[in-house]
Amino acid sequence: MIVIGIPLAGVAGFLYRKHIAEQKIGGAEQEARRIVEEATKAADAKKRELLLEAKEEAHRLRLEFDKEVRERRSELQRLERRVMQRDETLERKANQLEKKEEQVLRKSNELDRQKAKIDEIIAEQLAELERISGLSSQEAKQMLLDSIRKEIEYEAAMLIKDTEARAREEADKRAREIITLAIQRCAADHVAETTVSVVELPNDEMKGRIIGREGRNIRTLETLTGIDLIIDDTPEAVIISGFDPIRREVARIALERLVADGRIHPARIEEMVEKAQREIENRIREEGEQAALEVGVHGLNVELIKLLGRLRFRTSYGQNVLKHSIEVAHLASIMAAELGADVNVARRAGLLHDIGKAIDHEVEGSHVKIGADVARKYREQSAVVHAIAAHHNDIEPETIEAVLVQAADALSAARPGARRESLESYIKRLEKLEEIADSFEGVDKTYAIQAGREIRIIVKPEKVDDLASVRIAHDIAKKVEKELDYPGQIKVTVIRETRAVNYAK
Repeated sequence: MIVIGIPLAGVAGFLYRKHIAEQKIGGAEQEARRIVEEATKAADAKKRELLLEAKEEAHRLRLEFDKEVRERRSELQRLERRVMQRDETLERKANQLEKKEEQVLRKSNELDRQKAKIDEIIAEQLAELERISGLSSQEAKQMLLDSIRKEIEYEAAMLIKDTEARAREEADKRAREIITLAIQRCAADHVAETTVSVVELPNDEMKGRIIGREGRNIRTLETLTGIDLIIDDTPEAVIISGFDPIRREVARIALERLVADGRIHPARIEEMVEKAQREIENRIREEGEQAALEVGVHGLNVELIKLLGRLRFRTSYGQNVLKHSIEVAHLASIMAAELGADVNVARRAGLLHDIGKAIDHEVEGSHVKIGADVARKYREQSAVVHAIAAHHNDIEPETIEAVLVQAADALSAARPGARRESLESYIKRLEKLEEIADSFEGVDKTYAIQAGREIRIIVKPEKVDDLASVRIAHDIAKKVEKELDYPGQIKVTVIRETRAVNYAK
């Protein structure tokens, strides 16, 4: 039984599990069908939704396209209307141009007829004028040209007068401003130099010791220094005379030391002269260095510095040349700064412009040529050499710096008290000035006044009219500039006067 029951229980269990499994499979199939059905329904719903969105998007795009088409059509219509309006406008303008061309053609033909008629009238009038005046057309033309020439000359003279007046006024104003500024910023003292030096003595007995036995002391001193020693009745003083200021200074220093020492004999004189010469050489170098430092010029050759120092003992019309050169350098540099020129070139050329005067007694030629050669020898720049060579118009100035050095040189020399002039040269300059003015036709009398700073010319009124007097003043000024050397400027005044006198009886 037990053996039979076990298999039956196994079969029953198998059948039960099979039944359970079939139930689970059937439930799974139903669930799967349900899921499929739900997915199908969701897919259909999504499909319908997408179709609906696609239709709406298509409808929106169609509407936008239709709107754009309408706008394009409207724009094309508007452009078409504008083109049509332009065509109409162009057509109207073309018609107007045709009408104007016809009018111009008619007027041109009318003008041609009028011109021909005028030519005929002019020809008749010319023939009548020739008959009445007894002049040919060439003669009348010449008379007309002469009349026009006189009118042109009159207008040219008036134009020259007005232009010169305006230019002179503006130039004088600007020049006064620049020169005033330069003078204000460069004030210098002027001390007139002489060609003699005076050495004071403690007593008159010293004069005999200076002369020495049979004059050997004074001869030794004069021979070694190259100067003249003047011993006269002047109490307690000896005069040293000589045109070389360096030699004169050496003699003065040596004599003062001899007097202070008391031992005066040829050997002692020779020793003192040598010491004085060495002292002067050192002083010359120091003076040159001080001048370059004062002006602000750097990099000068040592030999140029020595030559500058020598100018300390050189005078021109009583004016110390080194002080004059320093002042010219200051004036030229200030004016160059005002005018926008090269300040360094103007300053350097102003300081060196009279460098030739340091050796003009040793080298042949004018101090201008010597100075230019010296500057070129010591490798100064070409602009500086040119300014030195042109500062007295030996050559034509080609740079503004050269012109400024000229102006500064004249300004420094012409300042009151800067220089003194000998009576003979002063009289010769006045005579030459009057001679230049008298050389012009129509001049009656000339007077040089204000120490030669102005010349007044009285012309003959019957020979010189007002316009000619303007030309004469201009020509005299130019001739004075060309032929006469003078400091500063000279004013030329032409006077024309006509008097009519009658008496009532």
